[in-house]
Amino acid sequence: MAARWWRRCLRGLCGAALFLSQLSVLSGPGSLMTTKLSQPQSTLAKSLTSTSTNAPYFKALESTEIPPYLTNCPSNGLCSRLPPDCMTCNTNYSCIYGKTATFDCKVKPHVHCVDENNHEQENFTINMTCQFCWQLATSDYVCTNSTNCMTVSCPRQRYNATCTVRDHIHCLGNRVFPKMLYCNWTGGYKWSTALALSITLGGFGADRFYLGQWREGLGKLFSFGGLGIWTLIDVLLIGVGYVGPADGSLYI
Repeated sequence: MAARWWRRCLRGLCGAALFLSQLSVLSGPGSLMTTKLSQPQSTLAKSLTSTSTNAPYFKALESTEIPPYLTNCPSNGLCSRLPPDCMTCNTNYSCIYGKTATFDCKVKPHVHCVDENNHEQENFTINMTCQFCWQLATSDYVCTNSTNCMTVSCPRQRYNATCTVRDHIHCLGNRVFPKMLYCNWTGGYKWSTALALSITLGGFGADRFYLGQWREGLGKLFSFGGLGIWTLIDVLLIGVGYVGPADGSLYI
């Protein structure tokens, strides 16, 4: 009976020891987890505070950036000669067409200009003719050229060009506009040279060869200028400009 009693006491002690060991194991990882979780929160708070302290620095950099329009604005030039991208004007669309109108303008930030007396100005007025940009004279804008259309044709061909108003010219509406223009490109052929060759060596087809019309040149060469008749006709046609270069360009 004593032996059984000692066995029961040992079993009870072993069970109590096992319970205490499991309890210590469970409490150990929990404390580690809390420490691990608390560390990222502190680092996150530090990162947020560091970002907030650097925000004014980035704003200061953005404020010192150079506007892109300044590259086209001359420094200390006449205000009336500034490009339109360098100023803001109160446009008066109720002006009378063809009449001189006055517009109140102001330079954009970081733009410096002067008047006729070399005094710096911010607010000034400009005088211009009341008309849209596409109604300007041909000397007031620049257009793209085409080398694909024929200049010597009946009727004379036109092509679609994109035109841009010159910087110092002011007008109403879009400064870039499409326009139909006559073919006016040249390949470098001189009218005087073609006429001289037609008079002197036209019987051998030299004028046609010079203009790039080699088939007609061979025909004149082997027919001796059409027995002189073809030669006289070509002199008249080149003289009046009816016969031109084979590529369709204009004479110089």
